[in-house]
Amino acid sequence: MPIIVNLDVMMAKRKISLGELAERIDLTPANLSILKTGKAKAIRFSTLEAICKELDCQPGDILEYRVEE
Repeated sequence: MPIIVNLDVMMAKRKISLGELAERIDLTPANLSILKTGKAKAIRFSTLEAICKELDCQPGDILEYRVEE
């Protein structure tokens, strides 16, 4: 898939665990893990907004587009 999720990178930069972030944005750790591993098929803007707010970042820091070869 040409959309890459860099949530794990941003979490490491901010030194926050999956469980802590999930709690802060009111999402289950299982659902956040699906997003973090790139297995999610979609993300709600409200979830993306909450993640960006907690990690003090932009959506482009989390989501990246790469052309498939």
